[in-house]
Amino acid sequence: MSKKVLIIDDSASIRKVVSLTLKGAGYEVDEAVDGQDGITKISASKYSLIICDVNMPNMDGLTFHRTMRQNESAKFTPVIMLTTESQEEKKWEGQEAGARAWIVKPFKPEQLLGAVSKLIL
Repeated sequence: MSKKVLIIDDSASIRKVVSLTLKGAGYEVDEAVDGQDGITKISASKYSLIICDVNMPNMDGLTFHRTMRQNESAKFTPVIMLTTESQEEKKWEGQEAGARAWIVKPFKPEQLLGAVSKLIL
């Protein structure tokens, strides 16, 4: 069974780069345009891992993460925050929400794949 990853980012170009990186490594990929869309996706499908931006319209990444934790089927799914935010305060908020890794954009594909392979179920 292939591992399925959900990418949540309001930037189409970031979703494309992350998607191509993951597909190239053999992962199945779904995309969501913001946290609200992400909640819809996790309600309909099961994921091995979620990669999520912090700053997005409609529902930001940290709110998505807190909301996701209330979903029985998704609450233990590991989440990697992929963001331009590098302040310790934001990272701490991410950890509080349950994020398992924090990658700052721009990122190196091998850095992302390394984190994914460590966390994927």
